Amino acid sequence: MKIQFAPLNVPLQRRLQTAAVLQWVFSFLALAQCCLAAFVLLALSDWWMGALLYAGWLWLDWDTPTTGGRRSRWVRNWTVWEYFRDYFPLTLVKTVDLDPTKNYIFGFHPHGLVSSCKSSLSHLVSRPEGGNVAVIAVGGAPEALDARPGALTLQVKNRKGFIKLALKHGAQLVPVFSFGENELFDQMENPAGSPLRKLQNRLQSIMGVAMPVFHARGVFQYSFGLIPYRKPIHTVVGKPIPVRQTSCPSSEDIDGLHKVYLQSLMELFEENKRTYGLEEDQHLTFI
Repeated sequence: MKIQFAPLNVPLQRRLQTAAVLQWVFSFLALAQCCLAAFVLLALSDWWMGALLYAGWLWLDWDTPTTGGRRSRWVRNWTVWEYFRDYFPLTLVKTVDLDPTKNYIFGFHPHGLVSSCKSSLSHLVSRPEGGNVAVIAVGGAPEALDARPGALTLQVKNRKGFIKLALKHGAQLVPVFSFGENELFDQMENPAGSPLRKLQNRLQSIMGVAMPVFHARGVFQYSFGLIPYRKPIHTVVGKPIPVRQTSCPSSEDIDGLHKVYLQSLMELFEENKRTYGLEEDQHLTFI
């Protein structure tokens, strides 16, 4: 394989953008393992009291991720996120204004890497003051195993848990499609029934997360590595679907709203696909 190296005269701005994405890749793939190793080493050293204090804090803080997290304006204002956004670049396209007195569930497509926590979603969309948005990657872990350039297959036909949640809390449903999302990484061929796919499905059933074997570019070359390709992403937020609160929704209620959601998602895709680089004969497939 011929390696295509990055030129030496890359502007500093682009290098900083690459560094911002590199820290995200490290955080996603290795930060948890590094922190666990540091904890074990600390516990086995003369500084074991530090590990004990951290374990106590972990126990006290256990429910924070499911109750809205702990937002930090200081962290949110870090310049690194601006460099991260501009690497691709990322564009958020709003089609309508949302009522700030209502709660919303955004169904995000395509892709997915982790399962969503029901208790966390419920906490957000049940708050009576409104103004909260819960974003759920509907396709979940299985869809990640099919995420590759050109893929337009969404695992959504049997995904109805978020529909039931919207009905129970009266949260409005909003379809969201991110054009360019699947163009960021290549993935090893893993057709259904292949040994690799069987292994991935097995690991997913055990751990609850998908293990796609993905690759893209490196830091100083463009031929291989784990840094995503520098491709534009346009995330289009559709129109909200009104939802009437139903404390005990029936299967008919869920199926009816699910059908409306799929139709809205399809319309959102069809209305915007030509604008963001897709051909007229390219369509979504729901499985």
